[in-house]
Amino acid sequence: MRVLRRRPPVALLVLAAVVVALLATPIVFVVADLAQQPDGGAWRSFWRSRTWTLTLNTVGLVGATTAACLLLGVPTAYLVTRTNLAWRRGWLMLVALPLAIPSYVAGFAWVSLTPLRGFWGSLIVLTLVSTPYVTLPVAAALRRAETDTEAVARTLGAGPWRAFVTTTLPQIAPAAGAGALLVALYCLAEFGVVSVMRYPAFTWAIHTAFSGSFNRSLALTLSLLLVALALGVVAAERAVRRRAVGQLTPPATTARTPIRLRAPGQLAAGAGLTAVTVAAIGVPVVTMLERAARSIAQREAELERLLAAALATVGLGLAGAALATLLALPIGILAARHRTRTVGALETGTYLAHGLPGIVLGLSMVYLTLALLPGIYQTMLALVLAYGILFVPKAAGSVRTAIAQVPLALEDASRTLGRSRAGTSIAVTGRLAWPGITAGALLVALTVMKELPATLMLRPIGTDTLATRLWQLTDIAAYGAAAPYAITLVAVASVPALLLSRGTLTSEEAR
Repeated sequence: MRVLRRRPPVALLVLAAVVVALLATPIVFVVADLAQQPDGGAWRSFWRSRTWTLTLNTVGLVGATTAACLLLGVPTAYLVTRTNLAWRRGWLMLVALPLAIPSYVAGFAWVSLTPLRGFWGSLIVLTLVSTPYVTLPVAAALRRAETDTEAVARTLGAGPWRAFVTTTLPQIAPAAGAGALLVALYCLAEFGVVSVMRYPAFTWAIHTAFSGSFNRSLALTLSLLLVALALGVVAAERAVRRRAVGQLTPPATTARTPIRLRAPGQLAAGAGLTAVTVAAIGVPVVTMLERAARSIAQREAELERLLAAALATVGLGLAGAALATLLALPIGILAARHRTRTVGALETGTYLAHGLPGIVLGLSMVYLTLALLPGIYQTMLALVLAYGILFVPKAAGSVRTAIAQVPLALEDASRTLGRSRAGTSIAVTGRLAWPGITAGALLVALTVMKELPATLMLRPIGTDTLATRLWQLTDIAAYGAAAPYAITLVAVASVPALLLSRGTLTSEEAR
């Protein structure tokens, strides 16, 4: 069992508090703006039957999608890590690629090909694009999990399922919980799919209230409810993680014998993975390629615009990932090494802004920059700052996990040999945790490249990303002209997704 240090360094606490204060600024804007609304406006909006219908719709979609991703992601991770499945290296890469498919691109593809709409359409598309958030961390946990106890359980008469549930499942529960947390938060803030599928969830209703009906009180009330749901999800994940923390094990050093699948099992597993891959990757990509083939040849000016949008997308993705990871470092280190109420409150505070839809974060950044820093209004700096605020939780989770996997004994040995605390953090902890932190930064970069609502509101005039240009063209039903942007976005986003899967492969080969 890992023994956590009890007294957090004051400097780290101060840095983490500053970061949380920065992340809380959009919430402060929402609360302050809501307080200025006409008397009783917020209260009436809260008790409207429409508000509770939206709440039930959103909770139902988030719960169903998270459960579906767990039911699909955990068996997929088991197949590609613990069995003799044919072409495992290829499957390890393919199960990560749906991360490169923007949800709104997948939504447009499925809407154009099928009658899927509403709850079921949103559920299917969100499950297809979100399952890798569960598959990748669970696959990593399965490679580290102790297998001797499972073998002992089998020799004592337990069946495969019972042995897995009683010995291996508790070890991978933290990873599954972290993946489920990402899925739930992603679904809470998702705007593209629910708008394409015309499903009445919080984000679509907030967008409509701000831009259509101009019901500001309703939009702000729904935004606060959305934040409350996000914090509830975080609290539930932390409770699961606390119960499972004592069951974590160090990396296994003995060779593992993969579970042998007979021919029928190989066929069934291959067919299932193929069906999911075709639905998650093949349908959107083929649909966009077909649209592009039927569209007229792009003019030179449009090709230049496509290239500029691609460069802006990559640059913003890298800058946003760097800032989010930098902001996440003090919080992730504290959460990995110290279990106190103060640290727990700071970690929970990192998710304050993540529950806000992009349009609300965008509005808050517009008002805040105009009021406090008018010089950065409608600049790349303001947009990168919004990305940092929005995606710190993704980076913080990766930092926390990577730091927690570094044995405290190594740090203590380094200190006894005369190295300072800072030197130990750089030479020992940082060196060992760097791959996990980098993987988190790649995940953030991937998400930034696909981000839509905040980018629409905050991008400088005359600047487009692949996501914003794609949305502009599809909004006017110019699907043929939008197809090259969709294909390019998928291609660009595939790079960090493939790097994440390659890291998985490298980790496995090292064994």
